[in-house]
Amino acid sequence: MGIDRTEFMEEQLLREHIRKAINIVLDKNEEKIQAQINEEKELRSIVKKLILQEKEAVADEAPHNSTGINVLEDLLKNIIPVIEKDFKRMTTEPIQRQSFRAHIVKGTEDLLAPADINMTAGDTPEPVMEQEEGVEIEIEDDPTDDDAFIDIDGDGKPDEEEKDSFGIEGQDETGRNFAELTFKKVSQQILDAYDLLSNSQDRTLFHDYLLTNLKLYFDKFENELKASVPEPTTPEYEAEKEADLGAEVEEEPLEF
Repeated sequence: MGIDRTEFMEEQLLREHIRKAINIVLDKNEEKIQAQINEEKELRSIVKKLILQEKEAVADEAPHNSTGINVLEDLLKNIIPVIEKDFKRMTTEPIQRQSFRAHIVKGTEDLLAPADINMTAGDTPEPVMEQEEGVEIEIEDDPTDDDAFIDIDGDGKPDEEEKDSFGIEGQDETGRNFAELTFKKVSQQILDAYDLLSNSQDRTLFHDYLLTNLKLYFDKFENELKASVPEPTTPEYEAEKEADLGAEVEEEPLEF
């Protein structure tokens, strides 16, 4: 007995509905699974960011075992951005930046040297007493060294030696000029931070690591500039370069 055509069509239609229903269920399950995967990825990303932020916060809060290094770290956060900005403004020639670097490092050394002397000098020595024919004569220091002394012979203007005290002979003038302006912005901060320290070990660490970090940051800034600043050129060089490239093309046929 053959299958009735109507029954056959109904069975085919039923199967089609069942197949569609199964596909819908599978699609929904797939969407749920994918949604769960996406949620899990997003959650992991959030947790990772929170962990990193927590680590950074702990790192910032955790002090070094040296007071000198802790003071230096705070100082560097304030002065390095200032130095970097001015350093990266000089893009004509590397010699400008080399001069800037040399002047900043030397200026820092010269700035800290008197502070060291004042720290180790101690009390002012008593005036030297000399005797001349039974009469005691007090030999005083040069009165012009006294802060209260008013020099009526001078014109109040710094002499050439004083004006050039920041300069380094043979170094680029543009770099020197930039460095002098920059140093005026940061020198007082350096001195204030250094004066906080009275422990000789703290002062030594501060001094040495300040100079070391300045040099390391200058290396870093120079590398960043080399990667971002194009090499200076001239129209003559570009024309010569194009002529050389054209000659090479004529001499060497294209290969297919």
